[in-house]
Amino acid sequence: MGLDGGAPGGDAAPMSGISSFDAAVIGGGVVGASVARGLLGAGLSTCILDEGDVAHRASRGNFALVWVQSKGLGMARYGAWTRASSDLWGAFAAGLRAETGVDVAHQRQGGFSLCLSEEELEKRRASLLRMHNQPGWIPYPWEVLDRAALLPEFPGLGPEVVGGLFCPLDGHVNSLKLFRALHISFAARGGAYLPERPVSAITPLSAGGFRIETPRGAVEAGKVVLAAGIANARLAPMVGLSAPVRPQRGQVLVTEKTAPFLRRPVVTLRQADEGGIMIGDSAEEAGLDERVGLGVLSVLADRAVRMFPAIASLNVVRSWAALRVMSQDGFPIYDASGAPGAFLATCHSGVTLAAAHDALLAPMIARGALDADMAPFGAWRFDVPQVA
Repeated sequence: MGLDGGAPGGDAAPMSGISSFDAAVIGGGVVGASVARGLLGAGLSTCILDEGDVAHRASRGNFALVWVQSKGLGMARYGAWTRASSDLWGAFAAGLRAETGVDVAHQRQGGFSLCLSEEELEKRRASLLRMHNQPGWIPYPWEVLDRAALLPEFPGLGPEVVGGLFCPLDGHVNSLKLFRALHISFAARGGAYLPERPVSAITPLSAGGFRIETPRGAVEAGKVVLAAGIANARLAPMVGLSAPVRPQRGQVLVTEKTAPFLRRPVVTLRQADEGGIMIGDSAEEAGLDERVGLGVLSVLADRAVRMFPAIASLNVVRSWAALRVMSQDGFPIYDASGAPGAFLATCHSGVTLAAAHDALLAPMIARGALDADMAPFGAWRFDVPQVA
């Protein structure tokens, strides 16, 4: 419940004309909703200020992997953070189901990266080896498999597949069900979801906390969490932070439903719990352009068919493009402002990291400071000294 007595699960009913909460999360996608749910779990009255469906919402286009295998080359802490979230995902999914009745179809049976040439296989093997040899790396199991080892898992494997890599920690979910479950849980815990609230200004208050201006009125909160994706670049300076992020377009194809034949996900394609095959493996620097392109989609389809020829007989029923939130080095940014109570959370792996955002990050924010081992994620890493 809001500090002013606002009704949970909807717009607060302010006593003084301004809704007031312990915490305001700006951004209602998977990242924002996961953090907001965790803040409610930590005992803070919390609202979500969401721009709505006009936003460039990364959550509408994610591939729904809970992936560990390739995360962390260049930042060992990110590897540990991703592994921690994957380990938490089983309990996270069970908790959502118990609270909401929604089964997000989480599975953690391991995942594969398949390669269409020996050169590609060696490149992936060498990349994982470098990653696991980094100082401070926490080891986890993975293995390189030749074609013969893959065939029992994938009887319909295409003749060009020479081998692949496997990690038992990888998995996937139904991301649309996850998004729904997060918002149902948020409302059930007493959160206030405030849509159509693009934020125009955030001002620290002399008595502590922040005043957040939107076209539908102001909100005051003791803490503010920026989880607005690419909009964080604009919002962060308002609270003394920096969010050097950019949009990166990814495109996805979905086929008609078919009999199960992919028991475990591949990094570029997966069979959803409803039966359709999702295909996605693109990264384009296209600004804010969310249009699909037949050229990219044809490349995605061709590679999928080379891996599994049976896919060629399936009809494509949907395709879309969406914008990932990318930092300069591809890793998340978690930061706390010098203005006490302001936090930044931005990443391009919101589904994988949802469990950590709920169970680990939100309690840090509730306590008022990020743990010391979160320092590698700070935006300070992008500061380059000027040469005189």
